[in-house]
Amino acid sequence: MSSKKIKELKDDAILNVKVNKTYYHMCKAAIFIVFKEIYDNSKSSDDFVKSVVSKDYNDMSDNERLFYTLTLLVGEIEKQALENDAFIEKELDVEKVKEELDKAESSKD
Repeated sequence: MSSKKIKELKDDAILNVKVNKTYYHMCKAAIFIVFKEIYDNSKSSDDFVKSVVSKDYNDMSDNERLFYTLTLLVGEIEKQALENDAFIEKELDVEKVKEELDKAESSKD
């Protein structure tokens, strides 16, 4: 039997990771992609998210674990951004965003 050494975080390790806006947007996009894959239309999106994150991690599917992990990551990024006054407020044209989403969705077909 062969073995290989790997590196793993210590049990008590807590790291401070620097995140820029691009990485934050990439994480949010990844959440959205996974959400679209696992979303159950029979529930509201809020109820669905609560049902996923309230499960025991070991009882989740792989995609639910991915969604949960990314949600925690983005939540921590947003918590630290709030604490460090790193947010700006912008106005979004809701109709324009809906049109862009619809166009992106239809281009997949």
